[in-house]
Amino acid sequence: MPTDVERWKSEVYGNEIREHLYEFAEEGWESIPEDEHDAWFERFKWWGLYHQRNGQESYFMMRIGTPNGVLEPGQLRVVGEIADEYARGPGTNPIFGDAYADWTTRQSIQLHWIRIEDVPEIFEKLEENGMSTQQACGDSWRNIVGNPVAGKDAQEVVDAWPVIHELNETFKGDEDHSNLPRKWKVSVTGSADGSGQGDINDLAFEPAYKEVDGEEQVGFNVRVGGGLARNEERFARDIDVWVPPENVSDVAGGLSALFRDNGDRENRYNARIKFLVDEWGPEKVRNTLQEEYVDFELETAGRDVREEYTYNAGNGGRNDLIGVHEQKDGNYFVGLNVLVGRMGADDVLELADIAEEYGSGEVRLSQRQNVIVTDVPEEDLDALLEEDLLDHYSPDPSPFMRGSVACTGTEFCSLSIVETKNRQVRYARWLKENVDLPDDIDQFHIHLSGCTASCAQPQIADISLRGMKTRKDGEPVEALDIGLGGGLGEEPEFARWVTQRVPVDEVPGAISNLIGRFAENREDGENFREFVGRHDDDELDEYVEPEETDYEDPMMHNTKMTWYPYSDDDDMDSSPAPAYPDDTPMSADD
Repeated sequence: MPTDVERWKSEVYGNEIREHLYEFAEEGWESIPEDEHDAWFERFKWWGLYHQRNGQESYFMMRIGTPNGVLEPGQLRVVGEIADEYARGPGTNPIFGDAYADWTTRQSIQLHWIRIEDVPEIFEKLEENGMSTQQACGDSWRNIVGNPVAGKDAQEVVDAWPVIHELNETFKGDEDHSNLPRKWKVSVTGSADGSGQGDINDLAFEPAYKEVDGEEQVGFNVRVGGGLARNEERFARDIDVWVPPENVSDVAGGLSALFRDNGDRENRYNARIKFLVDEWGPEKVRNTLQEEYVDFELETAGRDVREEYTYNAGNGGRNDLIGVHEQKDGNYFVGLNVLVGRMGADDVLELADIAEEYGSGEVRLSQRQNVIVTDVPEEDLDALLEEDLLDHYSPDPSPFMRGSVACTGTEFCSLSIVETKNRQVRYARWLKENVDLPDDIDQFHIHLSGCTASCAQPQIADISLRGMKTRKDGEPVEALDIGLGGGLGEEPEFARWVTQRVPVDEVPGAISNLIGRFAENREDGENFREFVGRHDDDELDEYVEPEETDYEDPMMHNTKMTWYPYSDDDDMDSSPAPAYPDDTPMSADD
């Protein structure tokens, strides 16, 4: 039997949702029939809207897709203006204030406290400036990711930006690919550093060389079936296909259609292509693609450059894109660390000013939740680096700051079990002040995910943190599982979950003790992943050693059961939601 979601989609889905969305916007939140909330909220995702969690009724998160993280000149300013005008709600975040934008691990943008009544005006402003929320969520093509400086990176093997642009223009809004069994995540990278993180995507195009008609050409090898969610991690599998840039769209469309026609629509848990690859194997995927979905002879896989992959690998080299880097045209791009990916609206607007003053006005977003100012002439670098804003968004941050990634958490997400963003900020600041890494370790990744959905990509971090609950001194408290040794690179590995349910206030002490044992016991030149790899789980569990320190966590209680974790009065009965567009609470009679 089809799932409820499949039934809802069969009634209304895709582009036609927009008309209904506008009708609800005109008539107001209360016009959405209460007994149809689940159906409409599921459909709204296709247009980039997620309803926020219990206690925040009538407020939405809006996701804006930015293919490959590219914000063209002027677009960052538009994001800041929308955040400032529309993304303000009844709750104030003690660290980030009243209005802010989140940069995501898929190079997208998220805004919170959005009211449905404001959606048409926001859409109009976005679309006037070449931006959209279309298919930013939902069972369709998601935001295409890759090396954010594609087309500019001096280390590129092949320019992936024209390919990404073509894929976005072809498949966003295409009715034939708008209703898939589940989400469809695509990575395209032309860089030799592996910054597209293709291994953890449903479909990955990675740079490779192939001799065709006696001449060596550069194109892409194809991998299928990667993903992290729900404790069912998979690295994408090689299907023995090489494709030239001009044929990427045909192969991508063929594999999307293969998933559309053969993915599981009766069990949403199994409705990802990674499970189809498990069932069929890579060879059958290739054969079916060849026989049923493309009309030209597929080439076998070419010579890849995976031995050069350093991004998020922990082995030195370019592990991220923070700092000053030369472009192929002689200008520079400057990667700025945005701790846990959140930037206040005022800072977004100031960054737009800086990008226009020192560069082309273009800004790009990375999968590590950071921002990159591009096209900076060498003679303007010093002045850019002296800007006050860079005191807070540093191009040379502490390893604990540059390595911190966090998902949305219980602040807004109904799936999350624990608070995340403010907590990871506090963790990073405490670690910076209290813990020393060995002198030759300048990057260290700590990812905090509020649940097993893995939006913070915890399985590919040196230290992985995942939301749980436990009891301490007889009281229920928020807790984290701790995993170790994840990362990508030439030989990607998922983290091993070695310690469970550590009370959140004991996690910084646990990390401190672990890093101390690493410093004392590492072999010459050994990185953290290698250190983890030569110890068994029991030894690592002993090394973790949770401990109370002078770190204090203000959100030990069950923030999932609050209306807003940072409110002085955060119990559900104190929620002002649902609310009218002016934030006036709606009475039960309405």
